[in-house]
Amino acid sequence: MSEISSGADLAVEWAEDPDLDLGRDGDEAAFTRLVEPLRRELHAHCYRMLGSTHDADDALQDALLRAWRGLARFEGRSSLRSWLYTVATRTCLDIVRSRGRRALPVDLGPASDRAVIGDAPLAEVAWLGPYPDAGLGDGPADPGARYEQREAVELAFVAALQHLPGNQRAALLLFEVLGFSAAEIAAMMNTSTTSVNSALARARKVVAQKAPSATQQQTLRQIGDARVRKIVAGYSAALERGDADALVALLTEDVTWSMPPLAHWYRGLEAVTDFAVRVPLTGCGSWRNLPVSANGQPGLSCYLWDDDAGAHLGWSVNVLTLRGERIAEITSFLGADHFARFGLPASLP
Repeated sequence: MSEISSGADLAVEWAEDPDLDLGRDGDEAAFTRLVEPLRRELHAHCYRMLGSTHDADDALQDALLRAWRGLARFEGRSSLRSWLYTVATRTCLDIVRSRGRRALPVDLGPASDRAVIGDAPLAEVAWLGPYPDAGLGDGPADPGARYEQREAVELAFVAALQHLPGNQRAALLLFEVLGFSAAEIAAMMNTSTTSVNSALARARKVVAQKAPSATQQQTLRQIGDARVRKIVAGYSAALERGDADALVALLTEDVTWSMPPLAHWYRGLEAVTDFAVRVPLTGCGSWRNLPVSANGQPGLSCYLWDDDAGAHLGWSVNVLTLRGERIAEITSFLGADHFARFGLPASLP
């Protein structure tokens, strides 16, 4: 089923779907068939709302359970897609109220001028996490959407969303990413159209301040796939060889490098070079890397040699933000738990 069908068309299609009656009667397999085509986009919506794949997993599972229990009350006056987004959004808003927002190191304090050796993870911080974008389309999910699907999971955009209250976050996503009207959103969020428009205005102002005007999708198209692959390969080779000069040649003057869940981060060539030389290039050991796509951006999955295991073990998923043909931001999400979510091997022999 096309994701860009109109709400009216979808409502008719769902109303005529025999699985809808079967699902209302308690047929779990029929319900699964109904929601399966929408599962991927609903999961992406939950990630945008919550900034964590783990939270998105929990939210989607809870939302689908709520939908299953409430399907008998779905009357088909809107599309099932709209109704499921209503359930998913309200589920995410419950989580936002109980858990607060997700952060990156740049949200916690100023950059460090020199490498911090022995930096310890901050377990008490709810960290923003990377998103495996396999399966996301390149264009908008709806004709009325402003953002493309991949633009809407870019790190800068998702990080900016975390600075919004839940209702503003939901309104912005439903309107500009998913193409719902203000009236539809008001019904979904049980509020007025005036309140939705007010939330949209405030949300747009914050996002404009926090996120760059040029998206990574625009930058990547300008650079071209071949050049992007060359940049990633060069970054990978510099890490594996411990080649500081080759690494520096790929970076912008104001480059930043952060490593959640570590609090310290670095800005500018001098500070980033000092960190790179003293920690990943000489202080960690042998690296092997595989290219990866995360948050609609190029990246690298990094494996570090472990003597006890006799293998390179998954260490971090590095998401690269490009400006021109150079790397402007490196966000290294540390933790072996990220690898399974990306379908990556836990180790490289």
